Amino acid sequence: MSSPISSWEGASAIFTFADKPAVTVTIVVIAVALTVFAVWATIRHEKHSYNSPMTKK
Repeated sequence: MSSPISSWEGASAIFTFADKPAVTVTIVVIAVALTVFAVWATIRHEKHSYNSPMTKK
């Protein structure tokens, strides 16, 4: 059985872009753009799908 962690000595975390806020902002912008595109594509598809094929008089 392993002993519980009692010290942070030797522990490390690797953040590949922790000191580069521009990368974080870029990732957020890309995520927002993809979300907006997905919502727009869904709305466009649903409008097309639910249009009546019958011509209106």
